[in-house]
Amino acid sequence: MYYEIRRYQVRPGRREEWVRYMEDVVIPFQASLGVDVTASFVDAEDEDGYVWMRRFEDEAQSEALYAAVYEHDRWKNEIGPAVHELLLAEKIAVTRVVPTPASPLR
Repeated sequence: MYYEIRRYQVRPGRREEWVRYMEDVVIPFQASLGVDVTASFVDAEDEDGYVWMRRFEDEAQSEALYAAVYEHDRWKNEIGPAVHELLLAEKIAVTRVVPTPASPLR
């Protein structure tokens, strides 16, 4: 099992709009396809920063869920274009982390 920590830089001044879109559209859409969205945060030290986490059981599950989400017509035609409009794509950073034995996220 592992988590993805996804750090985004929202276009300046649009973070509130981004958070609404994530909470109203992106997260429910991904969850409806089986993605386990563990957390969603705004960066307290960066007014345009946003971080979220997704949990995967293994590589096979993540590959299947990536395909289900990013190859879906709704993602390609509606959600993906809106996401790219709100984010600075070149600033996206994704880190995979594995909980330690005593982590409450195991």
